[in-house]
Amino acid sequence: MIVKKIFSFAASSINLIIFIIFINLNSNAAENNKKSYSEDEGVVAIMYHRFNENKYPSTNIRIEVFRKHLELIEQSGYDFYNPNEFENEIQKPKANKKILLTIDDGFQSFYDNAWPILKEKKIPFILFISTEPVGKSGYMSWEQIKEIENENFTMIGHHSHSHEYMINMTNEEFISDIKLANKIFQKNLGYIPSIFSYPFGEYSKFMKDFISKNFQISFGQHSGIIDVNKEIFELPRFPINEKYGEIKRFSSIINYFPLEYKKLEPEEKKLSNNNPPLFNVEFFQNQKNLEKITCYSNEGGVWEKSKTNFSNNTLTIKFREPFKPRRGRINCSLNDDGKWRWFGVQFVIVKN
Repeated sequence: MIVKKIFSFAASSINLIIFIIFINLNSNAAENNKKSYSEDEGVVAIMYHRFNENKYPSTNIRIEVFRKHLELIEQSGYDFYNPNEFENEIQKPKANKKILLTIDDGFQSFYDNAWPILKEKKIPFILFISTEPVGKSGYMSWEQIKEIENENFTMIGHHSHSHEYMINMTNEEFISDIKLANKIFQKNLGYIPSIFSYPFGEYSKFMKDFISKNFQISFGQHSGIIDVNKEIFELPRFPINEKYGEIKRFSSIINYFPLEYKKLEPEEKKLSNNNPPLFNVEFFQNQKNLEKITCYSNEGGVWEKSKTNFSNNTLTIKFREPFKPRRGRINCSLNDDGKWRWFGVQFVIVKN
C-alpha cells in the first residue's frame, strides 16, 4: 500500500520500470527464501458445513460426533489455532502442530448447534460466508454473523457471492461475483474479509491469480497439511462429513504431518484438453524416506494405486487414463520413521 501511495498515475515511465523491477526482485527473493525444507510440524485445517442436518450426509456432521472431534483434539495435546494468528504466521514454521477449524457457507444449523459449543469453550475458527444466501431459509442472518464476528477468537472469511460452480463462469462473471460480494461485506461488516475459500474447492489458474491479488490467503478442498512451503492461495483442508468424519479416520487426520515439496506441476488445476496432465512433484534434497511415498489417484473414475516414478528427488505419476468429470484427485502419503506425512491435489474436469 505504501508503494502504491508513492506512485501516482502520473508517474514517469522510468519510475514505473524501476518499480516493476523492484517488485520482481523482491518477489523472487521471497520465493527463494521460502523454498527450503523447514521440518514444519504443520497446521491441519478441518472443514465443516452443516451440523445435525442429517438429511444432507455429504455435508453434515452429527453434533455428538463433532463434540468427540473437539475432545479428541484436546486429548491429543494439539492447540486450536486462532485464525488471526494463523494469518500473521502463515509463513513461519510451526514447532508444534496446530488445528485450524473452518466452517463453510454459514448454515443456520451451525449457529444453532455448533456455535454455542465453540463459544462456551472459546474455540477459534473461520466462518466462510457466501453473501447471496445470507438471511434466507436455512442460512444465518447478518446479525448472527456479526455476533460471531465480534469475538476475538473468530474470523469471517470470503466465500464468493453466489456459491455457484465458479469454474463454469467466464472470467468476467467470476470477477463480478467477487466484487459484488465485496460490496455486500463492506456494507454489512464494514470491511472485506482477507481470507478466501473457493466454492467446492474448484479454481483455475486465472481465478487463483485474481484471488492472490485481492486476498491474503485462500483455501481449497483438497486434503493435506499446511506447511510454510505450501502455496498460500491453494491451501489444503480435510473435508469432514458423516462418511469421512468417523472417529478412527478423524484421529488419523489430526495426527498427519506435512509432506513438504519444493514445486508441484501442473499449476493449472482446471483440466480440459490437458487431461490427463503431466504431473510431477519436486522435493528437497535433505528430505528422508522419499522412496517410500505411495500415491493413489482416481483417473478413469476408479481409485487405484498410482503408477509412480521417483528420480532426482522428483516424483512423476503416469496416469492410466484421463480423469472423469467432475473432479480428479491424487493423495500421496509417506511413513517417515513413524510420522505419516500426506498431501493431496484436486483437479476440476471440464468438457471442451
